[in-house]
Amino acid sequence: MKAAIALLLTLFGSHLLVHGTADGLRYDYSASTECKSHSEPALYKGGILTESTRQTEVKNFKTENGASSPGFVLSNLTAGTIYSFSCWVQIKGRDSALIKARLNTASGRTCIGTTLARSHCWSFLKGGFVLDSPSLSSLLYFKASDQNDTTILVKSASLQPFSQEQWNQHREDSIQKRRKRFITVHVSDAQGNRVRGANVSARQLSKDFPFGSAIASTILGNKPYQDWFAERFNAAVFENELKWYATEPQPGKLNYTLADGMLEFVRAHQISVRGHNIFWEDPKYTPSWVRNLTGDALKAAVNSRIRSLLRRYKGDFVHWDVSNEMLHFNFYEERLGPNATLEFFQTAKQADPLTTLFMNDFNVVETCEDDNASVDHYVVRLRQLMQGDEGMLQGIGLEGHFGKPNIPLMRAVLDKLATLKLPVWLTEIDISRNLGLQNQAAYLEEVLREGFSHPSMHGIMLWTALDKSGTCYQMCLTDTNFQNLPTGDVVDKLLKEWQSIDIKGQTNVRGSYSFSAFLGEHEVSVSSGNATKRVTFSLDGSQETKHINVQL
Repeated sequence: MKAAIALLLTLFGSHLLVHGTADGLRYDYSASTECKSHSEPALYKGGILTESTRQTEVKNFKTENGASSPGFVLSNLTAGTIYSFSCWVQIKGRDSALIKARLNTASGRTCIGTTLARSHCWSFLKGGFVLDSPSLSSLLYFKASDQNDTTILVKSASLQPFSQEQWNQHREDSIQKRRKRFITVHVSDAQGNRVRGANVSARQLSKDFPFGSAIASTILGNKPYQDWFAERFNAAVFENELKWYATEPQPGKLNYTLADGMLEFVRAHQISVRGHNIFWEDPKYTPSWVRNLTGDALKAAVNSRIRSLLRRYKGDFVHWDVSNEMLHFNFYEERLGPNATLEFFQTAKQADPLTTLFMNDFNVVETCEDDNASVDHYVVRLRQLMQGDEGMLQGIGLEGHFGKPNIPLMRAVLDKLATLKLPVWLTEIDISRNLGLQNQAAYLEEVLREGFSHPSMHGIMLWTALDKSGTCYQMCLTDTNFQNLPTGDVVDKLLKEWQSIDIKGQTNVRGSYSFSAFLGEHEVSVSSGNATKRVTFSLDGSQETKHINVQL
């Protein structure tokens, strides 16, 4: 690494960096998933990179896989600073390749962003990183994901540092714009005179943003578990009970008993529920009898599966994950042809026209080390289904099984997916148990804050269903007595923070009182003297101030 940095210092002396400040600088959520004939200007005018708008090609600098790559030597990177990186990439010597931006420090190498680059146009790469310890000298470079010799061209590179305070302010600004709305209550008497000094209070009756968790059949008949869950969440997903291996372990022998009972529970508590999943592309989780089918027999079985499941539960599930983890596995298309998935979506939409159909996969937002799950590969797959008959695909699922999260990379991935203008959900959020309870809680809070604040996010689901032994897949929120673990404390804190509570005030000289509240159903109570009146209203995502007229 030292030799590589020395070489780059010689080649790019003018790129040696010293930090500037970015007080008040707003984050740029823009991104592109189109390959364009010309690169666009660098974000933040290049940030702390100098001369970043010119094409830089260094043929005599080779990465570990033989790719010819430009690079930047970075000095004095600080710990805890959030660095947002972006650039435009083109390649020579082949038609297309997955290109990774990598950062070398004394602590090791890490992927900080990817793009699917091509030879005839420019592709946008967006990512970032946060260091645990300062780095006096680091190398930011690019490599092709395979071993083929590739020349990589880079334009409009930008590296913009943000303090944690600035990053948090971006979140708060986005929450105010996307999750809340301003309300002005106007109070008058029976004659239309403005009432000054009237007491106004508001409380939220229900939340607009879906926030929930997976549940398992262990919730059936378990009153403490049911009470704990219903007190917190307005959304749910069944962990395994709707999967094909659970509902039809043997051909023709359907059993929906557990799913029916769980559906009865969520209905009783006005909790919306996602359908997970119709098909799982991983052969390991495909029923053994299905794995033995081919041709027409397999086609008949999958059609029967879709129709049986969706007709039984027509209108009950707000979403269905039609094809789970197809970036990593291809059981059905390998046997039924490349149009199999599109046909699944078409059949599902016919069976339940009002449900929203999703793809769902892992490692898209968690890391950029997984070549199969790069954001651009996901975009390609999503677009294939969006261009099908009447755009059957309608939602993007991101599982979110995190180790230590890279928050600026997470935001950059969401920025790129937002270009598709489809609802994005975090569908299975957890943090690896290997990191310990306190780190699980700290990292969970960062992931949830980042997800909730992002403009493209339409819902968040945790993957914290309790099994029979009282454990969870990776992360629990409580112990077996439903006492919070540190992760549960984080969830309760955020649920309280993301709810309109303790809103109280008095009307001004114009008989008005203004406040901001989270989207959803609300009740306003107005009193003056012996007169009191209550009004309920709904807050949607409009940017206009909501005006409520109350006559006492």
